[in-house]
Amino acid sequence: MMTRLLAVLALLGGALLFVATPAQTDADANPRVRISTNAGDITVELYPDEAPLTVANFLSYVDSGFYAGTVFHRVIPNFMIQGGGFTQELVEKPAGESVKNESRNHLHNERGSIAMARTDDPDSAGAQFFINVRANLTLDFNYVTRKPGYTVFGRVVDGMDVVDGISLVNTQRAGQLDDVPVNPIVIESITRLE
Repeated sequence: MMTRLLAVLALLGGALLFVATPAQTDADANPRVRISTNAGDITVELYPDEAPLTVANFLSYVDSGFYAGTVFHRVIPNFMIQGGGFTQELVEKPAGESVKNESRNHLHNERGSIAMARTDDPDSAGAQFFINVRANLTLDFNYVTRKPGYTVFGRVVDGMDVVDGISLVNTQRAGQLDDVPVNPIVIESITRLE
């Protein structure tokens, strides 16, 4: 069965690059979630066909209510906003099992995409995620060097103005963390949309 991927082959700098985006005609079949924050709401469409393990992992945290009361703890203007793992007191919540990296799915860390945060271990993603404020293609899987990327598993379909606003808040160093908003950006809930 054909997937919802629309693949385009492009020749860039002598290397072949496969670019894929989920087909727009199947958008209604993709699950959506609302990230409700004290700065406004963000609606995200998820891509289970392209990142099945990652979407299942993310939705398990959504369904358990794990994200309620967490914050966007790392905010870098013109780069990304990261959250989903720390309380307002900047205590890291214990996450479950790590999920296997799926960054070879041909989805890109483009503006508005949501991806999993991880450590240097490619297969270490847990609950934390980030939303790209701009195109960050250096975070993609590199097919030339085989350097692992950060798994993109969805995109913002409404509320990018909220993401942009969050990306511009004043930040500070707090304990061991850099780029922490001075005034907490709280994730009040993440819920599935019907």
